[in-house]
Amino acid sequence: MQSDTSIDKHTENNKKAIWFVLIFLFVAVVGLLYAKWWPYYHKMITASNTHSIGDSILGDQLGGKPSWHTAWEYAVTYFQAVWKAALLGILLGSLIQVLLPTKWLLKVLGKTSFGSTAVGGLASVPGMMCTCCAAPMAVGLRKKNVSVGAALAFWIGNPAINPATLVFMTFVLSWKFTLIRLIFGLILTFGVSYLANRFAGDTKPIDMERIIQDEEETGGFFARWMKSLGTMILYIVPAYILSVLILGVARVWLFPQLSGTMANGILAIILFAIGGMLFVIPTAAEIPIIQTFLSIGIGTGPAAALLLTLPAISLPSLIMVSKSFPKKVLLFVTVSVVVIGIFSGLTGMLIL
Repeated sequence: MQSDTSIDKHTENNKKAIWFVLIFLFVAVVGLLYAKWWPYYHKMITASNTHSIGDSILGDQLGGKPSWHTAWEYAVTYFQAVWKAALLGILLGSLIQVLLPTKWLLKVLGKTSFGSTAVGGLASVPGMMCTCCAAPMAVGLRKKNVSVGAALAFWIGNPAINPATLVFMTFVLSWKFTLIRLIFGLILTFGVSYLANRFAGDTKPIDMERIIQDEEETGGFFARWMKSLGTMILYIVPAYILSVLILGVARVWLFPQLSGTMANGILAIILFAIGGMLFVIPTAAEIPIIQTFLSIGIGTGPAAALLLTLPAISLPSLIMVSKSFPKKVLLFVTVSVVVIGIFSGLTGMLIL
């Protein structure tokens, strides 16, 4: 039978946990309203009126010569588009580790079942982050011992089933593009993430008491937050910036100039699926990129491959989460994105 003291302590801990969750939700809602929801509302109106959401971040042509100057220009344009969401992602990723109660989180997201994966994917829908901005939150979830499948579904679901992007796509491209993106995005978010649990290699039950004791021993809220925030900035930001610059140089090779029958052939679909998987873009930037590629003669097959592979993951985001997931899992996800992108391209070649 529990003593009055232990009951009082349990009640006090529950009240504290509730306050921490409310603080996290407040920060998340205010941050998303500022960085995502309000800007996307205005972009949605623009898309419905003009059938455009802006120019392609890659420019209006393929090819060209690689240079650090063009890489720098791309990096500047990219970070101007994502800096608000990137800072919010790092902030929320660090707060996940210190505000969300471990017991509550693992009860919902700690299992390798499809249920935990589904909750992780559904939780991603309001975020609408690009893959790099969602990566720090996936890192934060893994730091809390959330299952591989649930953390992956949250990370991949942010860009892959982004509802704002789906709406923009319908206005700018067509409902067929939207349908292809939604179907294959759901397969990637929920199916691939769930299967990735099989590659995690850690089937031991979670020692909840050990985890909670370790958290208590690391100090109070502010000390733990500064530690998690500092670690994220130190290990994520430099690799993020450098990899974006490198991709800025490499983009002329990732998206080669094609003409004639090659512009809509299977080889083009494969090349663009691989290039799209590696390349990094802001949220919804795949729409003007595809729109531009179609206007210069690239076929619907390669365009439909980019529809999924461009937003889903990227080399920078893979580097950002590389210490949080087993290498086998990330390899499985990488190959899956390319393969599903190829199927998306073949579907697009047939029906678009």
